[in-house]
Amino acid sequence: MRDKIVAAFRRLRYYSKKDIFTVHNIVFVIAIFMCGFFIIGTVNATARNWTLEQKLKGRQLELTKMKIEVDTLKLEQEYYKTDEYQELTARAKAGKMLPGETMVILPANSDEALEKYNETPEEIPSYRSNFSEWLDFLFG
Repeated sequence: MRDKIVAAFRRLRYYSKKDIFTVHNIVFVIAIFMCGFFIIGTVNATARNWTLEQKLKGRQLELTKMKIEVDTLKLEQEYYKTDEYQELTARAKAGKMLPGETMVILPANSDEALEKYNETPEEIPSYRSNFSEWLDFLFG
């Protein structure tokens, strides 16, 4: 019995040396592992680049918003320096008038006037799934 086990072990060792662990097979397995590592590295780098690009786009959008806000504040500041603004605020806060002007006080609007020019809100379209929109597009 022991001889059979030893013979089977020797056959297995011979088979593994001659058919499994050849130089060709070892090089093939190493090449597969290298390709796997290369693919994993490429996917990780692509994901990282995409994330950084999204952060960059967000920051650029934030920068443009801030620039617009700064420009708006500069224009507002220039407007506050004008004579027109100073005259309007003097009239509003102190009740000042130019010579020859008369103040007219109008009554409050009636309910009918308010309802007449009251705009109706736009109807918000209901949400439809992408699948139902494709069905409508394809089949009318």
